[in-house]
Amino acid sequence: MPSPYRALFAAPGSKGFSVAGFFGRIPISMMGIGVVTMISQLTGRYGLAGALSATIALSAAVAGPQVSRLVDQYGQRRVLRPATLISLAAAALLLCAAHYRWPDWVLFAACVGIGCVPSVGAMIRARWAALYRGTPQLHTAYSFESVVDEVCFIFGPIISIGLSTAWFPEAGPLLAACFLAVGVFSLTAQRATEPEPHPRERRGGGTAMRSRGLQVLVATFVATGAIFGAVDVVTVAFAEEQGHKAAASVVLAVYAAGSCVAGMVYGLLHFAGPPERRWLLGVCAMAVSMIPLLLVGNLPFLAVALFVAGLSIAPTMITTMSLIEEHVPRAQLTEGMTWVSTGLAAGVALGSSAAGWVIDAAGARAGYGVPAVAGAVAVAVGFLGFRRLKRPAPGRGGSVEQHSERKERHVA
Repeated sequence: MPSPYRALFAAPGSKGFSVAGFFGRIPISMMGIGVVTMISQLTGRYGLAGALSATIALSAAVAGPQVSRLVDQYGQRRVLRPATLISLAAAALLLCAAHYRWPDWVLFAACVGIGCVPSVGAMIRARWAALYRGTPQLHTAYSFESVVDEVCFIFGPIISIGLSTAWFPEAGPLLAACFLAVGVFSLTAQRATEPEPHPRERRGGGTAMRSRGLQVLVATFVATGAIFGAVDVVTVAFAEEQGHKAAASVVLAVYAAGSCVAGMVYGLLHFAGPPERRWLLGVCAMAVSMIPLLLVGNLPFLAVALFVAGLSIAPTMITTMSLIEEHVPRAQLTEGMTWVSTGLAAGVALGSSAAGWVIDAAGARAGYGVPAVAGAVAVAVGFLGFRRLKRPAPGRGGSVEQHSERKERHVA
């Protein structure tokens, strides 16, 4: 590991919460696809499987920011453990209901409960912010976390699908639940690095979404999520048309690998100037990278095009976290990060639905028009809201304070 990344873990407790965060985060990439695999194997009903997976995603999009808001008020330990127990109990109900063929409404009720799963990625980033706020190391830490995210999305679905098909149908979701329990309870046992809570009476109430800058970021990432959701669905359909449906998982892993490589390199660099320009450039790069997908004719070309497209993902996400710190009060940082994830989740649902409709109507190649349109929408929203991003609120954590503290150290 390059020295800037090794230096991150010189802080006491950083290795422990990073490992716990990995185990707590990988279920996000395992549970949805695991439920699809389990239900399709047990019942052969792909429509039901997709609806249950969508229910988990939408439930998490609704519950996630509320859980994170409570975390900001009362602390990670007091909130994450009860929320995780609810999610684990719902997962156990889902496994039993699927195995014993209980009514469909029980399956949907269980999936709603699974959506209470906390946003572990936001919790880990909040711990890094508490350790390195106002220093260049925070940029490296956010880069490292984006790489971990991509690693989870490369290997999580492979593990989940592999276990459910090779062992027994419930194996994928079961292992995801075990990982969640180990990760969250290990994380919350580490009190020394837990960010200080900010009770409501001390921060004046309200939600992080009152920030005009955060509204722009979330709206843009709804369109960005539509890119991701559409690319996943269309790639599977395109691989099936080519007669190699199983290769879709490899091609999508290459997409995530491109982001992983870019995030690793981006973390080694340090930039001067306002981050909102780099963010807008990243959004534009994501949109432009969708155009070659309209020209794909075979799977090798598609894999290359997706690898190139993935290069813009992690850098844009890393810069987004810096912007959240500029536009969201420090007391609401976890909630602000979770709102961006919520926007992505909502966009994934919209993009996958729209892509499925286009594929049915005009074929898989035409389906790549959906992420291209979503990219154009993301760019439009980014440009329209750029002025809001150029005016960070005073007294917030993040890059504003980082720049000022660097100047103070230089003067000293």
